[in-house]
Amino acid sequence: MKVIYEDNHIIIVYKEAGEIVQGDKTGDEPLSEMVKEYVKEKYHKPGNVFLGVVHRLDRPVAGLVVFARTSKALSRLNDMFRKGEVHKTYWAITREAPRQPEALLEHWLVRNEKQNKSYAYDHEVAGSKLARLSYKVIARSQNYTLLEVRLLTGRHHQIRCQLAHIGCPIRGDLKYGARRSNPDGSISLLAHHIEFVHPVSRQTLSFSSPLPADPLWQAMGDAVRQQI
Repeated sequence: MKVIYEDNHIIIVYKEAGEIVQGDKTGDEPLSEMVKEYVKEKYHKPGNVFLGVVHRLDRPVAGLVVFARTSKALSRLNDMFRKGEVHKTYWAITREAPRQPEALLEHWLVRNEKQNKSYAYDHEVAGSKLARLSYKVIARSQNYTLLEVRLLTGRHHQIRCQLAHIGCPIRGDLKYGARRSNPDGSISLLAHHIEFVHPVSRQTLSFSSPLPADPLWQAMGDAVRQQI
């Protein structure tokens, strides 16, 4: 577990692809319990450690996750996420390049609980919710494209579903139309950057995620740095 930032009220960690944020029916140890154990040992906390889950990442996705260490921080962060005051940027690797190098995508998403999948429509349909994101191409290789994605709404599998709908499924994402899986079971989607005002101190916090060890991720990261 990589701790990116911590103070008395919040802790931000890097989630590896394959880890779950919160316990589920698999019974696998969730990241939230790992963080609790870390806090308990580091600060010699007796009894149960308070840790609030503020948001989640899909299991095959890597990147930054924010947890609350106090009830005050949890309440305020929940409110900030609900109001869209927490700004999250993702990186996604796709084999197919989008027609436009930069665009705003608006679709209506319907979630299928049994399939654990969402479906995108170009117009409103029964049971749908509006999904909005913006993207831009920030690097290319011979076979792949790296997109920077900014979420403007928070829908189930939103980035995965909307990119697939425009013909650009995320590398390794079989559920949404990728040709083959990634060797480690991940999909090439990274919660790369997060920025928000600290719920207690009111200071602006801004953090970027390390890149996965996968050679393609490293190559894409090098390509971005060379353009700066």
